[in-house]
Amino acid sequence: MVVSLVGIALLAAAVLLLCAMEWPRIARIVPEMKTPRKRRRRKTHLRVDQNDDESDEFARSVQRDLANLPTIDERDRRR
Repeated sequence: MVVSLVGIALLAAAVLLLCAMEWPRIARIVPEMKTPRKRRRRKTHLRVDQNDDESDEFARSVQRDLANLPTIDERDRRR
């Protein structure tokens, strides 16, 4: 009976030590678990603003950048 009490006490001490060592990580994780509800409440008033002029300009910019990229010919790749 004495051995089992000592074993339980050592196990409890190990668990407490582990919790003390990992407390910074635990403290970061616990608030992150609550954020989805807060984020949902915060985002209810947000909306997406689609400006066609900007998206067209962005598409043209991407096409222009892609056209200006250097290319490798098949002959150059073999060398």
